[in-house]
Amino acid sequence: MSDVKSYRDLQIWQKGIAFVKRIYQETSRFPDTERYGLTNQMWRAAVSIPSNIAEGQARQHTGEFRQFLFIALGSIAEVETQTIIAQELGFLSKEISESLQADAVELQKMTRSLVSRLPK
Repeated sequence: MSDVKSYRDLQIWQKGIAFVKRIYQETSRFPDTERYGLTNQMWRAAVSIPSNIAEGQARQHTGEFRQFLFIALGSIAEVETQTIIAQELGFLSKEISESLQADAVELQKMTRSLVSRLPK
């Protein structure tokens, strides 16, 4: 953590950005009727992940960073749930849904690991 000068240096932020791009790519095939429904909710929750990581790190206070990481964890769980819903509704194939869920689990693990390494 001491080598981190910017949130952009954090691997978790970089993976979060890649996850957002994937969510946008996969939801682009959702029905137009979902544009302001599930699609928009998934976009917002996904964008919230790297955004909260960035905001927390930029505040330069460990307690605040920890709090923003917990918010990011909530957003990860939200997208994971929405991915399951999208599969159940037939908007995502099982393979894509499971792949997105695996990405979400990886982000959760990385976030929890980072939280555990922050000084208390």
